[in-house]
Amino acid sequence: MPLNKIIKAELEAVAVKPEGYPEANMPEIALAGRSNVGKSSFLNALMNRRNLARTSSKPGKTRTINFYNINDELRMVDLPGYGYAAAAKSEMEAWAKYINTYLETREKLVAVFQLVDIRHEPSALDLDMYEYILHTGLSSIIIATKADKISRGQYQKHIKIIRDKLGANHDIIPFSSTKKDGLDEIRQIIESIIASS
Repeated sequence: MPLNKIIKAELEAVAVKPEGYPEANMPEIALAGRSNVGKSSFLNALMNRRNLARTSSKPGKTRTINFYNINDELRMVDLPGYGYAAAAKSEMEAWAKYINTYLETREKLVAVFQLVDIRHEPSALDLDMYEYILHTGLSSIIIATKADKISRGQYQKHIKIIRDKLGANHDIIPFSSTKKDGLDEIRQIIESIIASS
């Protein structure tokens, strides 16, 4: 079913450890990104819902792994944001452990969408995450969020900065949750992932 015809979109499970994960019975795409990069806004735009994923202007809102069931044929899995400066070091280490466990052990995980802010050069943590995703052998898609904050004529310049910093040799998709830029392209990618899973 095309993602622009979403009949069902719901938060199915909230977990930090594998025993809390839902049954691995459909393909999963994980969302990774720094705190406040716009993962919740991305999910809401993708699923054509306003408040399915709770958004916040305060970084560090997502502190669990949140599993969203879409049409009973795909899960989008929102991972805790990394690089939240106000979190205690022990808390950040715990989040990293939760993220790594999920990425390394989840058998139905087919791709990771890494969200980066189009306005800024990726951080060292963004680079670490990108290299980690590649190391796991998972398919990696980079989504450059908050594209409405810069002019369209600036897209390529900012995309080049992101590509050069990460050493990425594939497409980087500019995305805006308010203007819905990039949404159709992302939905097509997801549909092809579902079809090939």
